[in-house]
Amino acid sequence: MKYLDRICALREDRDLTQTDIANLLNIGQKTYSDYELGKTRIPLDSMLVLAKYYDVSMDYLSGASDIKTAYPRK
Repeated sequence: MKYLDRICALREDRDLTQTDIANLLNIGQKTYSDYELGKTRIPLDSMLVLAKYYDVSMDYLSGASDIKTAYPRK
């Protein structure tokens, strides 16, 4: 599964809108939509925010792993 599918699935699983996540990332809804559609690559700092928000590892969020592990805490 690609990260595009992951960020969309995680958002939909929590019944959130693109606008909700765009607000979290301090970007416009259109920009976030472009992330999910693959028109624009999502910046690493935004991926980190999403991993923390969804409490999943970066490996899971990026599609490198199918194991949904919690985001590591200090």
